[in-house]
Amino acid sequence: QVQLAESGGGLVQAGDSLRLSCAASGLTFSFYSLGWFRQVPGKEREFVATITRGGSRTYYGDAVKGRFTISRDNAKNTVYLQMNSLKPEDTAAYYCAAKLSGSIGTLYRSRYEYDNWGQGTQVTVSS
Repeated sequence: QVQLAESGGGLVQAGDSLRLSCAASGLTFSFYSLGWFRQVPGKEREFVATITRGGSRTYYGDAVKGRFTISRDNAKNTVYLQMNSLKPEDTAAYYCAAKLSGSIGTLYRSRYEYDNWGQGTQVTVSS
């Protein structure tokens, strides 16, 4: 079955950078669009970023646009989230998600569109 494993979270100060990784197994990675979401207790899971199957198109949530970058390495079955200029409001559990996609160029921004989820990695940004 599909398994997604996030890593790279931690405690950082405002203005610092972190890179999250999500290693996938049990799937043909290049057939999947990928996304990153985040969630704070008591709130809905929020869209952060998504990338198409081939990696040619990306899309970001307004809160992270210009600071975060999503990328993928299909040879390593891994998707990344580079987070720069971190703010305390970025504090959350971050989840990667994968969706089997028949379209090489479609972006998926809704959490309801994703079939597979990782367990999450905590990012805490202190002020």
